[in-house]
Amino acid sequence: MKTVERRDVFPGALEMMILHLLRRRPLHGYALVQEIKRTADLEIEEGSVYPALQRMLRSGWLRAECGVSDTKRQIRLYRLTKKGRKHLEEETQSFERMYRAIARVLSPARS
Repeated sequence: MKTVERRDVFPGALEMMILHLLRRRPLHGYALVQEIKRTADLEIEEGSVYPALQRMLRSGWLRAECGVSDTKRQIRLYRLTKKGRKHLEEETQSFERMYRAIARVLSPARS
């Protein structure tokens, strides 16, 4: 019997959360992981965040620059680009439409 892999987030959700957090301010990868864990109460692995950041850099949604942390360590800060802001807006609208549709189907009044 095949086991079903449990996912805490649906495809594209991690990218949407990262883009949203970077809309507020530039962050480094570890700070993104901690912020998602804190605010979303999800177990997000660093091993999934860094590949997502690389995909978003290639897509032009982010840009990265070198920086120094509060502890004087070299870090890579990620910033949202104009293209990334537009993508986030489109994905958020799409998600909201999907959420409303699912909520209508799951509504007790329709059962």
